[in-house]
Amino acid sequence: MAHILIPDNLDKAGLNILSSVAGNTLQSAAKMTRDEVLAAIPNADAMIIRSATKVDASMMDAAPKLRLIGRAGVGVDNVDLDAATERGIAVMNAPDGNTIATAELALGLMLSLARHIPQAQASLLSGQWDRKSFIGTELRRKILGIVGFGRVGRAVAKRAKAFEMTVIAYDPFVSAETAETLGVEIVPLDELYARADYITLHAVVTNDNLHMINADSLAKMKKGVRIVNAARGSLIDDAALAQAIKDGKVAGAAVDVYEEEPPPANHPLIGLPGVIDTPHLGASTVEAQDEVAVQIAHTVLDALKGEFKNVVNPAVLTKLKA
Repeated sequence: MAHILIPDNLDKAGLNILSSVAGNTLQSAAKMTRDEVLAAIPNADAMIIRSATKVDASMMDAAPKLRLIGRAGVGVDNVDLDAATERGIAVMNAPDGNTIATAELALGLMLSLARHIPQAQASLLSGQWDRKSFIGTELRRKILGIVGFGRVGRAVAKRAKAFEMTVIAYDPFVSAETAETLGVEIVPLDELYARADYITLHAVVTNDNLHMINADSLAKMKKGVRIVNAARGSLIDDAALAQAIKDGKVAGAAVDVYEEEPPPANHPLIGLPGVIDTPHLGASTVEAQDEVAVQIAHTVLDALKGEFKNVVNPAVLTKLKA
């Protein structure tokens, strides 16, 4: 049987599933420091993490028994996948649980940009009754450009269509025929930049798209574009976007994710007029927390029985099955 280490807060529904299996033992905490994880991990056969715990090569070296890492969420940026593969450790995620929560947040951020909702509330709370300063625009008949047309991108598209937006998307791994069934046009990235009134990012980070929103790409966009990022902070060159907002090229931006989290106090997009900043709330719904916990609990338990799914470093399976 297995000892499962859970150094981050996992919803009770997931803990109940894990603890229901006779013989398995759990070690869980709302949040362990790195030193606490390093002290506990030598005994772990599997671990389940969220975004707060960073699992690098040195941590894996302290875990001779570790064979499974479950990420209660989609992104695995906080796991060194190459190191895991080298050591025969399968890394699995929960790709479906956060989809709707993140998509709804992206739409909420778009509406907030269009109607200046946070700024209007702040004005009212300061004692002002100022309607003229917060005249907004409608999402209807605007063009939404979605970068990354996976689960979240498609969920955003479905909801944006309900707002009567025209939706275009860029994703080199999605066919035009697939997108067409959703009423979405797949276009080259430069065309998306040129046409979109709103751009929302839903891509994973690779060497090819690191800081894809930069001075060059911003120059290709139409004046007055609004940008939403609820995917990964490193998709954006923060200084370049801040300058484009100051110059009036970009009308506004909504940012939920940051290259360094928490972001530093001098982050160029925090406190900048025209920018809405939120503290990585993409998965922060009651429903999403429950769903990712349940999904990753089942995924880890299945993997402990040799039934692997949602493995993000599939090359490791050859080693595990050898």
